[in-house]
Amino acid sequence: MTAKGDKEQKKGTLKVVGIGPAGRQWMCPPAIEAISNAQIVCGYKTYLKLVEDLIGPHQETVQTGMTREKERCQRAIDLALTGKNVVLICSGDPGIYALSGLVFELLKKRGISDNELLVDVIPGIPALSACSALLGAPLVHDFSVISLSDLLTPWKLIEKRLWAAAEADFVIVLYNPRSKKRTDHLPRALEIVAEHRKDDTPVGIVTKAMRQGQEVHVTTLENLRKKGPDTWNIGMQSLVIIGNSKSFIWNKKIITPRGYEV
Repeated sequence: MTAKGDKEQKKGTLKVVGIGPAGRQWMCPPAIEAISNAQIVCGYKTYLKLVEDLIGPHQETVQTGMTREKERCQRAIDLALTGKNVVLICSGDPGIYALSGLVFELLKKRGISDNELLVDVIPGIPALSACSALLGAPLVHDFSVISLSDLLTPWKLIEKRLWAAAEADFVIVLYNPRSKKRTDHLPRALEIVAEHRKDDTPVGIVTKAMRQGQEVHVTTLENLRKKGPDTWNIGMQSLVIIGNSKSFIWNKKIITPRGYEV
């Protein structure tokens, strides 16, 4: 009995934790507890900065830069396999354009079972929810979420998804709308959507939601296309939400009706 207990105690844990849009204030209690109790906290350096108040001097941190997600996950897994209590942090929610999927893919590839490593995923407020709250109520009905980054997804496939979402009259949430090198994708995406939406379709633009430097703008599809992304400083820390055929602007907010009689 004691030997079994010792074996279970030595098994490490890896918690993939969503820190929401801006750290402690926007995190759920289990996420705060997981980070506070971890022996090792792994994450992108910018995200570690957001939760530095939760990390004590007795805890080890492992940080990597942008585009090194695979290395970060591998390192977290390896450390957890030594018997350590490890947390891997993700901005927003771990399961939305984040790292929980990559962690499970790596575990499958390496043949690591639950008997060797206990993995928990702790949810967080995703960027789309934070931005929706700031814009009013744009996501009350069916919506589609599409990343415009073609780093991991071919652009032809992204265009296909944009066509499908626009034609089906989904509210459309665009992640990673624009970067310094990727300046043509957003105008092209708007062009595709404009073939299925009216010029006065509401568009919300949120940058750095819930963080210092936050910007929230409400405009129209036509206005965004004419004036261009630079007018609203659209970049990698921005989300663009395009309403459906029923969405409207009221009191500087975007509302998408659910269908209740009012």
